[in-house]
Amino acid sequence: MTDHISRRAAALGLAASALAPAAAFAQAEQTYSEDEILAAAQRFFGAGAEGVATVVDHVFADLGRPNGYIEGNEGSGAIGVGLRYGDGRLRFKGRSGTTRVYWQGPSIGFDTGGNAARVFTLVYNLRHPDGIFRRYPGVDGSAYFIGGVGVNYQRRNDVTLAPMRAGVGFRLGANIGYLHYSRRRRLNPF
Repeated sequence: MTDHISRRAAALGLAASALAPAAAFAQAEQTYSEDEILAAAQRFFGAGAEGVATVVDHVFADLGRPNGYIEGNEGSGAIGVGLRYGDGRLRFKGRSGTTRVYWQGPSIGFDTGGNAARVFTLVYNLRHPDGIFRRYPGVDGSAYFIGGVGVNYQRRNDVTLAPMRAGVGFRLGANIGYLHYSRRRRLNPF
């Protein structure tokens, strides 16, 4: 009986080890490589964002390979209480087409100023485009920032968004808040 169990365990172990590379390959086919994201981000931001490679490297070291990204624009302003509005297009690896996305949200904190930015958001663990349409809390101000490009993380359950921003304006301080991603533009940030 013990010999039978040992053979079964060995067979299962071999089968699992044979499937592991296939699973890793399948996941790699459904996610973007660092080179793919870097090329897309550099195309999107253009020559004005010399720190994009360092920021992309930092996010990949923290979170790994994303399965989607959003390219968009936003404007924000704050005097203690802030508002942020944006819009863009969500793209998934291995899927044709894009999904139009709008976002808006309030923030509160020690924060003053305003800015307009191009936003390239890496998307992790989102299984379907409709899953983006929720509120994602985040902290801004403690962001990783280099060469004119900043990034912060927004999380809800197992989905993580990593918006990288490069733009014009002046906004100084730290805040907490959320962004509500929606199917249509909304004036109400809540």
